[in-house]
Amino acid sequence: MNAHKVEAVLTEDGTLILRGLPFHAGDAVEVIILEAKTPQPQEVPPSQLETNLYPMRGKLLRYDDPTEPVALSDWEVLQ
Repeated sequence: MNAHKVEAVLTEDGTLILRGLPFHAGDAVEVIILEAKTPQPQEVPPSQLETNLYPMRGKLLRYDDPTEPVALSDWEVLQ
């Protein structure tokens, strides 16, 4: 048995639309409807969607002498 879980919200007229299911046209499927235990989250405002979680992604990085030791003068053992 291949199971696939989808959470969806009914429209005002009680219609349920399921998109992107991993089955093919003509496949026989069994549908069981359960009420969600937790309330569905509200839609996220567009301003929060635009927040970049990875601001450095895609930025050019440059390393000067990446294999050289850093701050040798700060090590007391080397004094």
